[in-house]
Amino acid sequence: MGVGQENRRHAPATLRNRDPILRVLEQVLPSSGRVLEVGSGTGEHAVYFAPRLPHCIWQPSEPDPELCRSIQAWQAEFPAANLRPPIPLDVRDPIWPVETPSPDPPTTAMVSINLIHISPWASCLGLMAGAGRILPPDGILYLYGPFRCQGEHTAPSNAQFDASLRAENPEWGVRDLENVVEVAEQKGLILKEVIPMPANNLSVVFQRK
Repeated sequence: MGVGQENRRHAPATLRNRDPILRVLEQVLPSSGRVLEVGSGTGEHAVYFAPRLPHCIWQPSEPDPELCRSIQAWQAEFPAANLRPPIPLDVRDPIWPVETPSPDPPTTAMVSINLIHISPWASCLGLMAGAGRILPPDGILYLYGPFRCQGEHTAPSNAQFDASLRAENPEWGVRDLENVVEVAEQKGLILKEVIPMPANNLSVVFQRK
C-alpha cells in the first residue's frame, strides 16, 4: 500500500492541543526508554512529539489499517530518528506486540490521547491491563481527554459532546474519572496527578507501583 500524501488524515484538534500536551509530557515522562502511544490516530501527535522528546523512543500504535497508513504518511514527511513505524495494536488483545523481544529499550511510559471516550469501556479495561503488564515500577501512563468528575461534566460543552458520542455509538462516552482510577488501581497503577487542560480536558497521570 502506498503511503503518499493522499494517505494523510488530519485531526483539527491536534493543532490546538499538541503544545499544552507536550508541556505536560516534558514534565512527567521518564528520562529514557520507549514511549508507547496507544491509539495514535492520524499520526500528527507522533510526528510532533518525537523530535521534541529526543531522549525517548516514540512508538505509535493503531488498530485501524487506514490510520496506520496516515501515520506512515506523516512520518514520511516529518521523519525523526527516535520515531518508529506504527504497530497494529488493539488494547483489548491479551498480548500486545511490544511484549515480544525488541532491539528498542523497554517501554517505560504509555501515552493515550482521546482514546477511552471514543471506544467501548472494554478499551479502558484493556488499556489498564496492558499498562499493568508492561510498565516497570515507576512507569508512567498518561491519559488526555474529557472526563466527568464526581459524576458531573466539567462543562456544558462536554455534556453535549458526551451526548453526541453516545448517539453515534451507545458504547462510547465521556468516562467518570473515579471509575478510571478504580480500574487503574486494580492493575497496580496509582493516580499521580490530574492537570486541567484547555477546552475542558484533563491530563491524568498514573504511575506504576
